Amino acid sequence: MMPVAIITGGASGIGLAVAERLLDDGWKVAVIDADGAALIDAEDLLGGEEAVFLSADVTDEDEIAEVFNQAVDTLGPVTALVNAACVKRHARFEETSAELFRQVLEINLVGSFIAAEAALERMGHELAVVNMVSVSALRANSGDTAHGASQAGVKMMTEVMALELAGRGVRVNCVAAAPIETPDVAFGPHGGRQRAWLERTPLSRAPSVREVTAAVAYLLSPEAGSVTGHTLVVDGGFSVSGLLPGD
Repeated sequence: MMPVAIITGGASGIGLAVAERLLDDGWKVAVIDADGAALIDAEDLLGGEEAVFLSADVTDEDEIAEVFNQAVDTLGPVTALVNAACVKRHARFEETSAELFRQVLEINLVGSFIAAEAALERMGHELAVVNMVSVSALRANSGDTAHGASQAGVKMMTEVMALELAGRGVRVNCVAAAPIETPDVAFGPHGGRQRAWLERTPLSRAPSVREVTAAVAYLLSPEAGSVTGHTLVVDGGFSVSGLLPGD
């Protein structure tokens, strides 16, 4: 039987790339996203009998329950969940309002929690969860008060889930990625914030989409059957770098 993955935030960005990778690897995939236009584009790109495309807000428990039921009815019990739904709002601490802080935590942290609960209730014999986070989950970065707090929360939630759910055949891990270079995000001399990341990255390059999706695919695979509660970092060494040569 083909394994079934649900991907939140799967209609664009890294979520879409993960959906494409898993379909190529022989998975059935349910793509969930709140952006209707992006869902249409994703279906045009990936549509087929092994994929379904469903609209839902990850912060709405009723909507998530409904689309997870639709996914299970169409594809079968959930084998894997990839939480890729995320909002990034860069603002320094004194510029971060309580409203902004709540919005970011609601989508990034509470949304991941709601989706994970829904997947657990609809899992098959085993379940693998991968929560996508930024390297801001691991170290402080200026301008990331809300985003960093949300990502660190997801990382800790991942570890607690791994601890509590292992006896039920559930593995829970994170992939922590640095900003990824894409046609829409440049890392050249005028790349602004992105360029600043590279200046503190030992490998002096941004990770590729393929490298990040390969990390996700590994953590969902049987080869990672003994890996749980782990954060697999794909960042060119950014999270462990201190002063670089020449500083």
